[in-house]
Amino acid sequence: MMRPPTPPPTARDLTGLVHLRRDLLASGMSDTHVDRLVRTKVLRRIRYGAYVTADVWESCSPEDRHRLLARAVLARAHEATVLTHATSVVERGVPVWGFPLDVVHTTREHPERAGRRQQDWVPHRGVLTPDEVEVVNGVLVSSAARSAFEVTTVAGVEAALVVVNRLLHAGAMSLEEFAAQVEEHRSWPGSLTAHVVLRLADGRLESVGEDRFSYVAYLYGLPRPEPQVVVRDEWGNVVARLDFAWPELEVFLEFDGRAKYERHRLPGESLDEFLMREKKRQELVCLLTGWVCLRVTWADLDRPELLATRIRRVLAGRGLKRG
Repeated sequence: MMRPPTPPPTARDLTGLVHLRRDLLASGMSDTHVDRLVRTKVLRRIRYGAYVTADVWESCSPEDRHRLLARAVLARAHEATVLTHATSVVERGVPVWGFPLDVVHTTREHPERAGRRQQDWVPHRGVLTPDEVEVVNGVLVSSAARSAFEVTTVAGVEAALVVVNRLLHAGAMSLEEFAAQVEEHRSWPGSLTAHVVLRLADGRLESVGEDRFSYVAYLYGLPRPEPQVVVRDEWGNVVARLDFAWPELEVFLEFDGRAKYERHRLPGESLDEFLMREKKRQELVCLLTGWVCLRVTWADLDRPELLATRIRRVLAGRGLKRG
């Protein structure tokens, strides 16, 4: 009922794109020359003493800009410093939500302190075992399961759930590996968040929007919907796979987001053509099943209480008993 895990896209190679001031000076530039290049927007200052060419910066996605910032941090950090928390997840090309991308998280084992927190860098102190450290895109990062647990210590349930589900769906870790991290660090601050996320985690969900809706359903006490429900026609052919459904109540829900448009549009298909095809698909599902369709957008997720109230009203009209 679920498509195979979606592997993260190939990461852009950022090797050699970050230039330190000391290296620019060693190459023959002067401080005045470097500053002039910044003023004329030939160079872009990423952080103190670290630069990238303006054309590279402008061509980067927000995630790749975060990766550039991470490399600028590592260039001046201790060699044992590891990218961790949400920064490790971004480095893997796995989507995150609710995390500021202008702040890099790292971890280094240190007997006394992790280092001073800076505006663009949060250095954590902790012990990473050899199997909790990997090399991804040429930099040290915490393992997927360790990263998943780490985010639960610095974020709320919703943002952490997105990270865990995206790592699960990408096949970067298993639920058992995440559960082992939660158990191993059960005495850490944030363990309560980790246990809630573990209970809600579901790698079958295919997008950040679906992750966030599943959290809305949990938070407001809606019946937990079944994800990725397959609908077949009279001859047994698969005609649709629904984002969520309450089969016993004969209601299904589809999330409308950019990711869906990008994932399901056919080659050469315009947005209008895709929307018309999606409308026909919904009509066919309703004809085959007799179910009611609900559609949810990103804007709806920003008003979760109202969204939950409306969905509960529809479910009640289909026979949901009030708890």
